[in-house]
Amino acid sequence: MKNAISIIKTFLWCLAGVLIGRGIYQFIDYKMNPAKYEVQSAPWYTGLLVQGVITAIVVVCCLIVIFILKKRAK
Repeated sequence: MKNAISIIKTFLWCLAGVLIGRGIYQFIDYKMNPAKYEVQSAPWYTGLLVQGVITAIVVVCCLIVIFILKKRAK
């Protein structure tokens, strides 16, 4: 059980790292090439918001699984 919980926690940190890394990359790209984002009707950060919502849903699901595994271990 502890091994599974450890793997899920590592997965959660990886999700957070990917979200932060993509956010930094997209912000730098926006600052260097603002004309590329002017063509779009949505703001430059819309993709990050969508990824953030999806990440939040996955994180909540993983936290529920961790909670169930901890309850089962007792």
